[in-house]
Amino acid sequence: MNVLERIVESSRREAKRRRKEVSLAELERHIAARGDDRPFSEALTRPGISVIAEHKRRSPSAGAIRDGASVEEIVTAYERGGAAALSILTEGPHFAGSLDDLRAAQDACRLPILRKDFIVDPYQVYESAAWGADAILLIVAALDDEDLALMFREALDLDLDVLVEVHDEEELTRALEGLDADVIGINNRDLTDFSVDVGRTYELLTDVPAGKTVVSESGFHTREQLEELERVGVDAVLIGESLMRAPVPEDALRELTGGQDGSTALEP
Repeated sequence: MNVLERIVESSRREAKRRRKEVSLAELERHIAARGDDRPFSEALTRPGISVIAEHKRRSPSAGAIRDGASVEEIVTAYERGGAAALSILTEGPHFAGSLDDLRAAQDACRLPILRKDFIVDPYQVYESAAWGADAILLIVAALDDEDLALMFREALDLDLDVLVEVHDEEELTRALEGLDADVIGINNRDLTDFSVDVGRTYELLTDVPAGKTVVSESGFHTREQLEELERVGVDAVLIGESLMRAPVPEDALRELTGGQDGSTALEP
């Protein structure tokens, strides 16, 4: 199996395990009691290019990224540095994340939060809402059309925004024709081997209809790159590893966002 297949199989096992520990009915009680949503999709469409700053403990390709740093420390730095939204990686076996990271981020700041995980079971959609996510990631490559549509509808019914992630033309067609997804994530990382090609965003962008929100993921780490993405019409960029590795994440993010405090709009 390739990397994606191994992670998907692991995610299915983990979802079944957690379902035995916390029932769907209990998750529904938490969802009913949750506070106001923080609008994730709206945060990506303000003037300039928005940065979704990611908390990521480790990856299969890079190993541990920032030992000893707390979620609270990182997300508050991101908020001060001008992030429009957060991505919290919650997958455990391969990325060392957890739902506790999601809750800690929600408690520490007011930015909208994307739960970034390999969501392959409807239980995980309810779990995301119960633990405080404002949006979820659905990876087209990880799901067949039936499951993709099911979880997309479940998320919308729970007032969760959905970032639908694609890697090639076929997946983009599935996202557009099968779901009519409003927020499209173009991941420059090949999840079968974790190689990165930033040209993927530029290749697929021309096939995205006007009116869709486009997020480019992986491989960007300079302000010049963000300015070029803004020039071609990308709305937002998801950046994790380079910010997590920066000596001062707040300063690194502020440099990317053009020195804006609380805004990611780039200067002309």
